[in-house]
Amino acid sequence: MGCFTFLKVMMILFNLAIFLGGGTLLGVGIWVVVDGNSFMSIFGNTNALQFVNVSYFLIAIGAILVVLGFLGCCGAQKESKCLLIMFFSIVLIIFIAEIAAAVVALVYTSLAEGILEATVKPTLQSQYGKSPEVTQFWNVTMEEVKCCGLSNYTDFNGSYYLATHNTYPPFCCSPSQSPCDEAAAQKTQVQGCFQQLLSDIRKNAGVVGGVAAGICVLEIAAMTVSMYLYCHLDRK
Repeated sequence: MGCFTFLKVMMILFNLAIFLGGGTLLGVGIWVVVDGNSFMSIFGNTNALQFVNVSYFLIAIGAILVVLGFLGCCGAQKESKCLLIMFFSIVLIIFIAEIAAAVVALVYTSLAEGILEATVKPTLQSQYGKSPEVTQFWNVTMEEVKCCGLSNYTDFNGSYYLATHNTYPPFCCSPSQSPCDEAAAQKTQVQGCFQQLLSDIRKNAGVVGGVAAGICVLEIAAMTVSMYLYCHLDRK
């Protein structure tokens, strides 16, 4: 078996796995959107709510993986230069986007926080406790991450929730403090979700870095193989 044939077979198998994995994620995401009650009965309320929150994310990631898997698999199988260069281009765009996101996350953390405060905080103040979707998202986030608001409890000052409940969300205080008034929230000093997420990422920096490096290696390998097959077709 020559090098071209070996890489062609590996390309087909690799992208077939991507296609099937993407199809699975896409199917699960659509299932949750269409029939979320099934997840409630199978996984229980908490897990079901978490699945509902990420359903559209699963659909988006699944769709991208299905397209990538299809282009890579069919491009290698049919030896189509058009499909191979499309596969290469999409992976390259994803790779560049990941590098750009990593640079922004490392260099412009404060800028990212400012952007989030300008976009997320108004929604939190006006819709938390009013919109079921926004309330559910923030309740799950604050419960799982052990945080309060985007920056801290002061994000709820002047909010719809504080005006209608005369108290801060219970996540902003310790369980023994009820009701969660301003004095209790100030005393507890529960960290904001943005800083808490950054802290959790830093604690698991080795794992996050390893996963990111592994993904980058796979993307570089996929681009290298697809370009090799693309260029080799000219010499066949």
